[in-house]
Amino acid sequence: MTQPEIYLGLDVGKTNHHATALNATGKKLWDKPLPQSEPKIRELFAKLSQTGPLLLVVDQPKTISALPVAIAQDMGIHIAYLPGLTIRRVADLHPGEAKTDARDAFIIAETARTMPHTLHSITVAEKTTAELSMLCGFDDD
Repeated sequence: MTQPEIYLGLDVGKTNHHATALNATGKKLWDKPLPQSEPKIRELFAKLSQTGPLLLVVDQPKTISALPVAIAQDMGIHIAYLPGLTIRRVADLHPGEAKTDARDAFIIAETARTMPHTLHSITVAEKTTAELSMLCGFDDD
């Protein structure tokens, strides 16, 4: 895998995710809610990929993160999973007590940037990608 230049932490949700992108030096490039919408997700991934190699990191490897993961795989973007227990432990080291989507997305991106050994690789079968594309087509119609 090419060394990422952009680390995109995605705190996934049913209707919206929260996306935080950091560059290799830790500068925040993006920090906004992201709808569970294929065109919006593709748009963000394409925009961030223009800067350099992108690594998408999610906090759940299946279910509600399936769409962003499948889109990233389709676009040739590397994908990783950060386990919830790791997120909680790292969150304890950051200031603030409140659990918010924005804070979690930042912690996911920052952990990927500074502690890559905590990440787990994700791959999605082509069959799953095809099924998700078909479902997205139904939603678009």
